[in-house]
Amino acid sequence: MAGGIREGGGDDLPENHEINVTPFIDVMLVLLIIFMVAAPLATVDVNVDLPVSNAVPAQRPDQPVYITVKPDLTLALGNDDIAPGALAATLAQATNNDREQRIFLRADKAVTYGDLMGVMNTLRETGYLKIALVGLEAASNGGIAPTVGTQPATAPAAPAAAPAPATPATGAPAP
Repeated sequence: MAGGIREGGGDDLPENHEINVTPFIDVMLVLLIIFMVAAPLATVDVNVDLPVSNAVPAQRPDQPVYITVKPDLTLALGNDDIAPGALAATLAQATNNDREQRIFLRADKAVTYGDLMGVMNTLRETGYLKIALVGLEAASNGGIAPTVGTQPATAPAAPAAAPAPATPATGAPAP
């Protein structure tokens, strides 16, 4: 017969000491499917072309202090070259030891980001914490026009006059 009758009476079944893992496997498979569907939605690559800001440029001082990082990584204060390692002394003399004065930092396109950060770190180590980055601003016709104070690459060097205004970096170029 297919079914047997137990002998010895009683409704006691033998105890099973094994864990039934089937429900755990079912739950894990459901979670796996949820994560497989949700993961691609969480990592979307979107190319963003940031717009140009029309923020009003910050007021600049009468005698701004410009530090320029040249393509060969030499530094200049205004139009005068700075000897290697003499940045702190030259800045102290130019600012009359006023560490609260804003320093306008500009760099050539060929200067890498790491080298520019090195100069900024040097400025911070010497106590100058107010650093403004100088860049190009977008022209109203959609092109890029240099801010007053920057020169096109083909223009001859300007005479030793007061530096022209610059656009401090406030998160976006000024109009």
